[in-house]
Amino acid sequence: MNQIHILWVDDEIDLLKPHILFLEKKNYKVSTCTNGVDALDLLDSEKFDVIFLDENMPGLSGLETLVQIKEKRRNLPIIMITKSEEENLMEEAIGNQIADYLIKPLNPNQILLSLKKNLDHSRLVSEQMTSNYQQEFRKIAMDMAMVNSYEDWIVFYKKLIYWELQLEHINDAGMLEILQSQKQEANAQFFRFIKKNYKELLFDDDLLFSHRMFPKVIAPLVKQKPTLWVVVDNLRYDQFRMMESILNQFYKKQTEHDYYSLLPTATQYARNAIFSGMLPLEMEQKLPEFWRNDTDEGGKNLFENDFLTHQINQLGLKIKHEYYKITNLNTGKQLADNFQGVKGNDLTVVVVNFVDMLSHAKTEMDVIKELAGDDKAYRSLTLSWFKNSPLLDIIKKARDMELQLVITTDHGTINTQHPTKIIGPKDISSNLRYKTGRSLSFEEKDVYAIANPKEIGLPQSALNASFVFAKEDLFFAYPNNYNHYVKYYKNTYQHGGISLEEMIIPCVVYTPK
Repeated sequence: MNQIHILWVDDEIDLLKPHILFLEKKNYKVSTCTNGVDALDLLDSEKFDVIFLDENMPGLSGLETLVQIKEKRRNLPIIMITKSEEENLMEEAIGNQIADYLIKPLNPNQILLSLKKNLDHSRLVSEQMTSNYQQEFRKIAMDMAMVNSYEDWIVFYKKLIYWELQLEHINDAGMLEILQSQKQEANAQFFRFIKKNYKELLFDDDLLFSHRMFPKVIAPLVKQKPTLWVVVDNLRYDQFRMMESILNQFYKKQTEHDYYSLLPTATQYARNAIFSGMLPLEMEQKLPEFWRNDTDEGGKNLFENDFLTHQINQLGLKIKHEYYKITNLNTGKQLADNFQGVKGNDLTVVVVNFVDMLSHAKTEMDVIKELAGDDKAYRSLTLSWFKNSPLLDIIKKARDMELQLVITTDHGTINTQHPTKIIGPKDISSNLRYKTGRSLSFEEKDVYAIANPKEIGLPQSALNASFVFAKEDLFFAYPNNYNHYVKYYKNTYQHGGISLEEMIIPCVVYTPK
């Protein structure tokens, strides 16, 4: 490792000789000067890794020198050294982006600790994080072998996401590869769990699936206090965790109701189920004027507010509600600008389509493929959007109006990597992660196949039509023009199938801060 070069600026530098010798014995290189003007000259001729800067110097003061150093070397860490503990002085120094400050008389270990904190922080964090994950690795493997219930999988998946978000801050590709292999193994086991237990789980009234969201979570909240319910389409649990750091500035988390999206993990099924409180088969039977099958013409989610109104009436709720859908920047800004207008509502519902558009754009636009090349970049792009979105403005205004807040989604998405072949008639559905139609031919090991869709609450688009759901990170490809198809859709974000990322999703209740 290159020797770290320190510039120490103090008008009483001779009195600090013991500290300088101490640092040199620790293999630090130390250059010195007695005033701010000389320090600025040295910056033009030499490269320094950190500056120790005395606050109280004649001539150019420490704070004045600090400002000019920052103009020259904006990212150079500066450790301010002072005899004073006056609050306004410290606030001014911190406001000028010092890395740390030390109070005289100095202690050698205090100096060393500050250097390590500011120069070795990334390395020390990386080493500690790697060590912690290595210790946790065996426990994760053991826990995975024991996971065998609806609740266990939610807890286990959240643990995997915790470590993924922790490890992305370190520069250890090996650790990330190990974690990714654990996620792949977990998805393989989760697929087997769903294939074996889905029918039983779906019809267990105690478990939270899409169609039970409103009666079990939203309705009880609305009875207590006016509520803003935000449904961000296609939002994965890891993306939500990134957004949470911003949310926590305005709202306090009350309860997590993380739940399972029903199959297919696609908007027309999962989100319509949320708003109707019904499985897709029930929607088709009871509200056929609002339901659309895969092969039907027109939009599949045009009647969400109609479904919601019907559900509210069925539950006998005497509430005033309004429904909004944000599909672009202008509609979002318009709602944010006029959000005071919802003040008399018991429930305000906002559906946000940005993340879904982002996942589709990655398939179709080369620039988005570059920006969201992997899960880490996909999360980062989602966070950047949220920080600058009208949705955040709406949430801030909701906080000021003391509305409860619920953030949730309809399903997640997965980065598809491997194709599996499927053959069917021309009217087969187009989704890459699930297919419905007649006379489907597929690889049995790669799918969860349902010959009678009514067994899992799904309608049949045609006589003898079945459903198949792709496992893990697979996507369906037709034999015709196979190589082109595979190249086009590999490493794109898709949904509709069976994976932890698509099925286990957030639903979090917040109270205003």
